[in-house]
Amino acid sequence: MFTEEQKLIIGITVIVYFFFLFGTAVFINRRVKTYDDYNVAGRTVSMYPLILTFIGTAVGGSILLGYMTDGYRLGMGQLWLGFSLGIPMLLMGFFLLTRIRKLGEKYNMVTMGDYTALRYGEGARIPTVIAVLCAYCAITGMQFVSIATILNLTNGLNMTIGILIGWVLLTMKTYFGGLKAVIWQDAVHGTIQTVGIFVLFVVVILASGGWEGISQNAQSLGEAESLSIFNISTTELAVLFLTLGAYQFVRQDVWQRFWAAKSLKVAKNGFLLSAVLAIITSVITVAIGVFANYGLRIDNIDPALVYYYVVGDVFPFPLVIVMMIALLATVISCADSFFLAASSSIVNDLIKPRLKDENKTKNMLLYSRMSVGIVSLISVLLALYIPQLVQLWITGTAMLVSALLAPIVIGLFWKRPTRKAGLASMWTGLVVAVIWQLAGHPFGWHPVFLGLPISIIVLLAVTFMTKPESNIIEEIQEDTPAQRKTS
Repeated sequence: MFTEEQKLIIGITVIVYFFFLFGTAVFINRRVKTYDDYNVAGRTVSMYPLILTFIGTAVGGSILLGYMTDGYRLGMGQLWLGFSLGIPMLLMGFFLLTRIRKLGEKYNMVTMGDYTALRYGEGARIPTVIAVLCAYCAITGMQFVSIATILNLTNGLNMTIGILIGWVLLTMKTYFGGLKAVIWQDAVHGTIQTVGIFVLFVVVILASGGWEGISQNAQSLGEAESLSIFNISTTELAVLFLTLGAYQFVRQDVWQRFWAAKSLKVAKNGFLLSAVLAIITSVITVAIGVFANYGLRIDNIDPALVYYYVVGDVFPFPLVIVMMIALLATVISCADSFFLAASSSIVNDLIKPRLKDENKTKNMLLYSRMSVGIVSLISVLLALYIPQLVQLWITGTAMLVSALLAPIVIGLFWKRPTRKAGLASMWTGLVVAVIWQLAGHPFGWHPVFLGLPISIIVLLAVTFMTKPESNIIEEIQEDTPAQRKTS
């Protein structure tokens, strides 16, 4: 794919880029003084970096490569990948964000475990942590594999060595910087990523001869239906919205950014704008894959490598380097965010509740960094020794949705669900999702098709079987004009 000289240039560029990121993290580390600074960026993030960090975590490296691959293989019906991501984000921004922000602001929340513990009792932290760690450690490990794949394709580097390099560099960067460094670096990564994808889209359209040429090529191959947005089954749509879509409501990294924003207005406007950009970016990414097939006529390749072939086909080598940096930017934006989401669950939901009061503020920053190390080790071991890492992540997201979606979302709006109902719903959804995954998806059903409905049924059944309780939702039922003004 590249000459030896080009591989050397790309390799040097990647190394320099990583050292730049590490240096930035160390510099920002001088301003990280407290536990809140490290895990929720001191709750002072402004609009521009907030939008770009939302984009960086919504459209990561695996999504960029995966969406383009699916567009190349399956056609325009895969545009629903973007809609299944963006529409739930918009719903969350309009209907859930304000409540999440107000509770987080009042109780200094750092993780979803803080909310579930406050809503359903301290026992709710455990199923929350299990679901979060399984999903986020797996997807963090996937980012190590993504970096190794980039290094392997561009430099011929051994995959194991590539995983270890990605692990060391990302661990050091995240360990020193915390969320404050992540968000400000995401401002750079998000800009590179968004501009790079838009420029690539325009260049690919021009090189393909426009829509007319693409349409004619598809018709000549007898595959005109591949250019229809409706070229997708109802079952596939349901899977997308109940997995990728529902996952957006229980993403700890997103909740933490709601609390990291300096105000409710910044959080809401930033998230809604990022949702629109996420939809556009996802749609464009799928379209590039489709145009590569029917416009650029790139065929007889491994679909997973379509990004590299497209970039190499339409750009001179200097711009190929820029696009490789754009790809790395998308991977890194996700990796460090997922790192912190998982590590904050360990320190906040497992360590902090067990500390004596005098130690809770004194050592929490140290414990936060130690938790990054723990997540780092788990994730790299998964990346090295679990070949079905994607399946593990799918299981993790199914666990998140099946265990947490119903008690969290219903519990935000309805004060009736009791502590016993919430706990029963979480554990039932969690166990069912895991068993169904281990059983190999009997009847072809995704675990979330069973886990989520059962979780909802258990929540409602136990709620009506137990006596009503007072809870924190009563505090946010009334949103007065005075409250809106102060927010």
